[in-house]
Amino acid sequence: MGRLVEVTDTKLYVEERGEPSGFPLLVFHGGPGLDHTMFGDYLDPLTEDGRYRLVLADERACGRSDRAAPRGTWTLGRMAEDVSDLAASLGVRDRYATLGHSYGAFVVLQHAVDHPGQPRGTIVSAGIAAARWLGEVGRQLAAFEPAHLREQVTSSWARETEVATEEEAAALLVDQMPFHFRDPQGAALAEYLRRTAGLGRYAPEVIRHFAAQDYGGIDVEDRLGEVTHPVLVLAGRHDRACAVGASQDMARRLPDAQLVVFENAAHMTFAEEQDHYLAAVRQFLDRITN
Repeated sequence: MGRLVEVTDTKLYVEERGEPSGFPLLVFHGGPGLDHTMFGDYLDPLTEDGRYRLVLADERACGRSDRAAPRGTWTLGRMAEDVSDLAASLGVRDRYATLGHSYGAFVVLQHAVDHPGQPRGTIVSAGIAAARWLGEVGRQLAAFEPAHLREQVTSSWARETEVATEEEAAALLVDQMPFHFRDPQGAALAEYLRRTAGLGRYAPEVIRHFAAQDYGGIDVEDRLGEVTHPVLVLAGRHDRACAVGASQDMARRLPDAQLVVFENAAHMTFAEEQDHYLAAVRQFLDRITN
């Protein structure tokens, strides 16, 4: 069961898993316009020994969060501020770490640049530090294999700017998901779709808004040197959306970064190499909390 938590001008929905006494890991989903259920139960083993607890958040105007926020606040910068506000509302202002995947990685990286040293650590999962890296997506779509899925996947990206209902958003996500797995027809994708089926609450208006604006237009490459706390950068070797080169470049620019590349994964690293992913995250958390 989750709850709504006040953050300045709106309320974010959060679901907490694990012992209340555990060190909190604030987790932010991709999209934008998706919700925390995109992680399914893949991250839950992090809570097993009681040392860590997951705080899975639905970002501003997404999922089960309050829809009342005006459109002028639907920005990457404001969502990064929400991270600090959420930590304060939860009473963990100086005792937390963040993990963001895909668009959520943009959020936590922007937060790390804007608030260096505030989280104990930041985990950037399948992210980029500048929107220029998204230029690779078109080339990847044009070369995507198998060919019989190419039109389905390409169409799903195009539909992001016009999606109107939750049902359309759900269908769009299913059509696009093969692009995000190393094997577009493999067992890992089938298992992911099974474990997350029917869970999501989508925000088509948020998807449309950000799809027309370079997904927030992240541009912090020249500011990465300002980040004073440790950062774990997680990347899939075969990621077609957020190229591994972007993660390698990011890690070089950050003062205290660890880069882990998943050799058998694309964009959905936590599902494709779950055990390796959890081990990397747990090792990082152990380091910053000891």
